[in-house]
Amino acid sequence: MPIAALGVRLLAVADLHDTPLPWSTRLWFAFACFFRVLFDPGFAARAWQAREAVAALPPAEPPEPARLEPARDGAAPPRPEAAKAAPEEPAPAAPAAPTAPAAPAVSSALQLLALLQREGRLVDFLEQDIASFGDADVGVAARMVHEGCRKALRGHAKLAPVRGEDEGARVTLEAGYNPAEVKLIGNVSGSAPYRGVLRHRGWRAVELSLPTPIAGHDASVIAPAEVEL
Repeated sequence: MPIAALGVRLLAVADLHDTPLPWSTRLWFAFACFFRVLFDPGFAARAWQAREAVAALPPAEPPEPARLEPARDGAAPPRPEAAKAAPEEPAPAAPAAPTAPAAPAVSSALQLLALLQREGRLVDFLEQDIASFGDADVGVAARMVHEGCRKALRGHAKLAPVRGEDEGARVTLEAGYNPAEVKLIGNVSGSAPYRGVLRHRGWRAVELSLPTPIAGHDASVIAPAEVEL
């Protein structure tokens, strides 16, 4: 499956809530957001507007300290015990201001993209206009890109299929299946159990090992320019 399509699939099933996400989910979600922002101008504009809306929210004002009424006609001020004896009705709680999810970190996704570029020239291949190339030339280039990117991916990531059945096998999805792991396609109606044919086994990231960046490393530079002397 293309990496960009994998990122879109992760965004389609992402569950936006306040429960902390595990490291592997945050890493792949950041990778998906990177490609979505890169290739989808509409999504990038909405994400930027949400970022500005959160920054424009006014800070919460601290509550004013309680003040005691001054004594009148020489009367002694009320004792603290007397003030506590008169209960006051609690003020209604103010509704919580809506908060947008924090922007995901993209450094790990950029690292992986840099590895795919270094080993397989992936960015060069995607940015190249191949409309004028013949099928034979495209096939040779695709074979080289495939070999290098496969080497980079297998050297730094361990993937496993979501479903263990062979593609084309008939499967049954019982009630309570995880929609993040299985996507229903075709004529979807009714409720589980669903019976159908497995068209794609899916992929799950089991392990990811990226190089530790050195001090001063700029992750946004996917590939440095090369000058021959």
